[in-house]
Amino acid sequence: MPKLIRITTVPISLKLLLAGQMKFMKEQGWDVLMVSADGRELPQVIKAEGVRHEVIPFTRRITPLQDLKCLWQLYQLIKKEQPDIVHTHTPKAGLLGMIAAKFAGVKVRIHTLAGIPYMAAEGGKKGLLEKMEKLTHSYTTHVWPNSKGLKDFVIAHNLCPAEKLTVIGEGSSNGVDLSKFNRGVLKENHLVAATMRIQPGEDDFIILSVGRLVKDKGIQELVDAFLSSKIVGKSKLVLLGSFEQDLNPLDAETIKIITDHPRIVQIDWSDHVAHYLALADVLVHPSHREGFPNVLLEAGAMELPVICSDIIGNTDIVTQQKTGLIFPVKNVEILKEAMEFAYVKRDKMAELAANLYQKVCTDYERTRVQKEIFTQYQQVLRNVDSKE
Repeated sequence: MPKLIRITTVPISLKLLLAGQMKFMKEQGWDVLMVSADGRELPQVIKAEGVRHEVIPFTRRITPLQDLKCLWQLYQLIKKEQPDIVHTHTPKAGLLGMIAAKFAGVKVRIHTLAGIPYMAAEGGKKGLLEKMEKLTHSYTTHVWPNSKGLKDFVIAHNLCPAEKLTVIGEGSSNGVDLSKFNRGVLKENHLVAATMRIQPGEDDFIILSVGRLVKDKGIQELVDAFLSSKIVGKSKLVLLGSFEQDLNPLDAETIKIITDHPRIVQIDWSDHVAHYLALADVLVHPSHREGFPNVLLEAGAMELPVICSDIIGNTDIVTQQKTGLIFPVKNVEILKEAMEFAYVKRDKMAELAANLYQKVCTDYERTRVQKEIFTQYQQVLRNVDSKE
């Protein structure tokens, strides 16, 4: 029975980004262990996946002493478990997990690359993050960028040898669960609860953004574009996500606008994202950097029109005027015009949404992606066996 260890920095990644993967691998007869920091999501994740979990006290910030402690604990855990594969996600877990796995003698060390922090960083921090990215890749045997655009970026910037790189299927770390993101299965009580939180007027145009409320998600530009638009009095901007003031925080003025403006609704994270997507008229994803954004797949599955920035990941999914609208990243004026277009040209937006729905169903259904990951696991293990 092959043994697999999956490592993420925080448990919410296991819950949201990798949902069902560990369970799927267990159902194929594998011994699977999850590793992450502690968190309130853990009981739910362990129950849903049905596999073991070990806590390593990762932080998401740069904390050298704590990081060394985590590295030692990871090394001891991996040495004890003797897995066939260690597979990491998220930057901190990737760096420490790959180093620990290498020194513990693990022959297959996979890191999934789902966005590169240094792409949106500035100053001295940018150089440091680039060095950490290269260091992570130097300890891997395989790197799986979760989009073709991200793979091209890695090659162009010499972050990793091209022979280590593989994109699974058409991209994505986990695809989308079409049984959950499906208008036909939504629960009335959750729709009512979401409606009560938004409190839309009878004719309000609902503009939804889903994700952390931080600068590099483009929230500041979105708020500015909304407030300067011609449709601000006929719309509501719904921000589904929590403020994160410890990493990449929004400025105080933007936070005050979000909190006080009568046409902006901020809602802390919900497990019922599909219900908010169902109530919205358009999803706007103005992020500055991505690997492969799940929210665009989820919107596509819900047949919701999308507007997104022209960055890697977004443009792997959305094609301009075919499956959505794309604007230059950080460009407030063109984002404003795109939202006004979506308000006026609703039939056209519905046509784009229908095209995106077909693409999502064809290429990104979750079970299909999980099967492709499992096939890759089997292949890399066969390659190791053939070399011995």
